[in-house]
Amino acid sequence: MEIGIDSFAAVDVRQGKPTAQDRVLAVEELLERIVYADQVGLDVFGIGEHHREEFLDAAPHVLLAAAAAQTKSIKLTSAVTVLSAADPVRVFQNYATVDLVSAGRAEMVVGRGSFSESFPLFGYQFQDYDALFEEKLALLLAIRQNEILSWEGQFRPALQAQKITPRPFQEKIPIWVGVGGTATSFVRAGRLGLPLMIAIIGGETHRFAPLVELYRKAGEEAGFNGNQLKVGIHSLGYVANTKEIAVNDYFPGYAETFTRIGKERGWPPVTRSRFDLQNNRLGALLVADPEEVADKIVRHSQALGGLSRFTFQMDNAGLTHDQLMRSFELIAQKVKPLVEEKQAAKL
Repeated sequence: MEIGIDSFAAVDVRQGKPTAQDRVLAVEELLERIVYADQVGLDVFGIGEHHREEFLDAAPHVLLAAAAAQTKSIKLTSAVTVLSAADPVRVFQNYATVDLVSAGRAEMVVGRGSFSESFPLFGYQFQDYDALFEEKLALLLAIRQNEILSWEGQFRPALQAQKITPRPFQEKIPIWVGVGGTATSFVRAGRLGLPLMIAIIGGETHRFAPLVELYRKAGEEAGFNGNQLKVGIHSLGYVANTKEIAVNDYFPGYAETFTRIGKERGWPPVTRSRFDLQNNRLGALLVADPEEVADKIVRHSQALGGLSRFTFQMDNAGLTHDQLMRSFELIAQKVKPLVEEKQAAKL
């Protein structure tokens, strides 16, 4: 199982509008963390895409290219590319370029996004949410397969024997599908034989097992094998030396962030009791010491029939740069070996 980090390039907005220097520092520290993740041996680092003031990831491929020039081994991916509101030609060109800068370490996780700002920003209608994604994913896969392409669809001007360059370093740049909890999305990814990245930010992870089964069944019926039908999880988490320290570090910022987002979406304010319920044995949050976090990753993997990748999202809780760096180190040096050991013991 690959283990890594996803980041939304967060900048602190609790004290008001970030200054230009705040934004510069946030990007500098993000790049430093990606380099450190590579140095300590994490497998993958992903950067999301948002178009909101509290995140600096509106152009994730630019951040990934900057990181690619400073790293050696770590895979670099989007998490996710909001494909519904993007031009698949430009998406392919951007990530093919990252792949060249990194000598073959670029990937994409493509999805529809959890926020809606990109639709009016780029001139799309939210009622076309699913149709946009389906068409654009088909075009992106066609571009990956064919350097010269003729294509016609509903939402983009046609292509007539158009050569699309640059081509990536890899023969086929990996494309994962990022999903939430919609059965149709799981089945579509399976039918296309694409690896699946599930964003689980609440509830109990084992409840996704029937959806993963739908994904695998759809993939097998379409002629794909288990090696192609990979499953990954993106979850909120943070690791410290003890669970008490982890929770005390993480909860205040988590509560502030999700209470603020909840006001937009009609969620109730975050309470400590609700947080603890999400962070219990079966809950989706992984905020604890290395042993407990490793146990939970293995348990989640078993519940979903085996995981190929697990990524932590932790820069949404107002944690300091030093706290994040220390957590990366603990995940690489303690959690990852413990997961390998516990998985081997169950074979």
